[in-house]
Amino acid sequence: MPELICVGCGPGDPDLLTVKAVKAIQNADIIMCPTSKEGKPSLALSVISSIIDKAKNQKIVNLVFPMTKDKDILETTWEKNSRILAENALSGKKVVYLTVGDPYLYSTWIYLHRELKTKFPEIKITVIPGIVSMFTFASKVGISIAEGAEKVTIIPSCYDLSQVKELAKNSDTMVFLKDGRYFDQVIKLLKEAGFSDESIFAIGQDLDTEHEIVRKLTLGEVTKDTMTTKYFSIMVVKRV
Repeated sequence: MPELICVGCGPGDPDLLTVKAVKAIQNADIIMCPTSKEGKPSLALSVISSIIDKAKNQKIVNLVFPMTKDKDILETTWEKNSRILAENALSGKKVVYLTVGDPYLYSTWIYLHRELKTKFPEIKITVIPGIVSMFTFASKVGISIAEGAEKVTIIPSCYDLSQVKELAKNSDTMVFLKDGRYFDQVIKLLKEAGFSDESIFAIGQDLDTEHEIVRKLTLGEVTKDTMTTKYFSIMVVKRV
């Protein structure tokens, strides 16, 4: 039976790849990597580059996923790239698809998997989970994401600020992922939702890279200079 393996590459540190992920990558004939535009290096590929079996002459293929909200473009892209994955798997090659973080948390893999299950049911699909950024971030700053009966809300982007405020009213920990360009806009909303100045505040960008920045302070100590404008960022705010 033809097989396709999706590997979660974690937050960026190759040492945080699971043993199972490393074995799958090193045994692959073809490694498929997502990128946002033609010619742009794949972040997922950069995470695993040090463990690629150079002697095996593995084929590396970049799949382009445009950064857009246009539904038609997205659906066309998912269909096209899932077909490329399927054709390579059906050729008898051992195919691995990489994704940063975990395949089932805000990942493009989710849409590819749906396409593959519907149109190529003859392909066996295996998914290897990866460590997600909020957990590696929590370990770096020494902050608990949740304890006891605390409620956690994960926000993938801050486009709808009114919704963020309503969610914050009923949450003990707010985790903001991905788009640091909007982080500064939510500080006032969190205070209005009942997060005191003593609440724990932690922010990071470019985790597990040479450009990593991690800060931990209180919500009341936050200034404009504290914030990040990088896309790959994370912010955690916890009630005290």
